[in-house]
Amino acid sequence: MPAKLAVVDGQGGGIGFQIIRYLRNKFPQLEIIALGTNAVATANMMKAQANRGASGENALKYSLREADIVVGTLSILIPNAMMGELTPAMAEAIASCPARKILLPLVNQPETEVLNIATEPLPHMIEKLVARVGEILKQLEEGDQ
Repeated sequence: MPAKLAVVDGQGGGIGFQIIRYLRNKFPQLEIIALGTNAVATANMMKAQANRGASGENALKYSLREADIVVGTLSILIPNAMMGELTPAMAEAIASCPARKILLPLVNQPETEVLNIATEPLPHMIEKLVARVGEILKQLEEGDQ
């Protein structure tokens, strides 16, 4: 069974858009599910050619059940991140789901700092994320054999 990857983003969905664009270029056959905290974020991620998209807390919680990999920023694990768009229930659902999580070290909460992280341009971080997704996809494929 092919792997399914969920991209979680909120606000305008700009980072999710970029992640999906890079993933789609590298893995054209990968099933990508865009999970937005709001409809605008989901719509923007769909423009990057996600296969499916859903918005809001219940849709996110429901859709995570089928994901093998979840990607996004570190903020998706912080309750009330993204100016309150990411609800505590969303953060718990993401953190608790059995899918592998690959997170970019970006946090948009002024009261939260992530230390000891090399600052790089976003495209470089996304390239590393995509490379790690490739490694995990290979592991998942080998496990199916």
